[in-house]
Amino acid sequence: MTDTVVITFPYSRAEADKIAAFLGADVAEYHDDIFAIAFSQRKRIIALMSMGIVVRRIAPLVEDKWKDPAVVVVSPDMQFAVPLLGGHHGANDLAKELSGLGLVPVITTATESRGRDSVETIAGRTGTDVVNRDSTRQVNAALLTGDVQVHAVNGPAMVLAGPDVSVLVKQGEYSVGLGCRKGIGADEVVDAVKKALAEHAITEDQVFVYASTRKKSGETGLIEAIADLSGNLIFLDDDTINAQAGTGPSRAGKIGLLGVAEPSALATSKRKELVMKKKVYGRVTVAIAR
Repeated sequence: MTDTVVITFPYSRAEADKIAAFLGADVAEYHDDIFAIAFSQRKRIIALMSMGIVVRRIAPLVEDKWKDPAVVVVSPDMQFAVPLLGGHHGANDLAKELSGLGLVPVITTATESRGRDSVETIAGRTGTDVVNRDSTRQVNAALLTGDVQVHAVNGPAMVLAGPDVSVLVKQGEYSVGLGCRKGIGADEVVDAVKKALAEHAITEDQVFVYASTRKKSGETGLIEAIADLSGNLIFLDDDTINAQAGTGPSRAGKIGLLGVAEPSALATSKRKELVMKKKVYGRVTVAIAR
């Protein structure tokens, strides 16, 4: 059994099988209890039928947006994928996945419909848990009008936060510092990171954070790469980078920095220990600390 199921009527079985094959999902034919069963067993539900049927069937089942499965309704003509429940909790991403079959994702959540990721979406993609869930309403509202500051805190530490600050907690021991050439591609960064981690038997789940200089905040390839890795990426100011000791010589002195990869890794690490000194992979420089 997979975590995704496509629910449909017999006359739409061929289309349902096509969706299931694309996603690696299961198919279940509609009956009175199928949604109740799916709610208890699956994380993602695709309903290939009219939205009215789905609304009536799932209404008594909806309890908590943090626990309910993501539900996407696909129109019987295979034209549209509409997140109905749990847009910020996987339904929007599922609808976007279905665009690979030519379906049009109909996104209605305020943040994503404006091209912004919600706190919940970011948490899901980065493998973090939102500790103070009530905060997401205010933070998501702020994201509609601009950027929200992100602060990485290394422990042991205590965080005192107001009700409009979302606290995302990620397990992991290692921090990865990254430097790159201008115009770097996402694939180049992903390849470099994976090679560096593999050389030290570190899995992606063990990475707490990825970091670089604020001077690289406009590098879309770098940003996209860390998103592909489901990681957290922060950009450090010059003072933070230059405050790190014990790093090797670097050409970053030309831009007023002590370095990039090593000091970025150290600044965001917990023990301030370099596991891997900076190493160049093509146009990407990687350093790992813990």
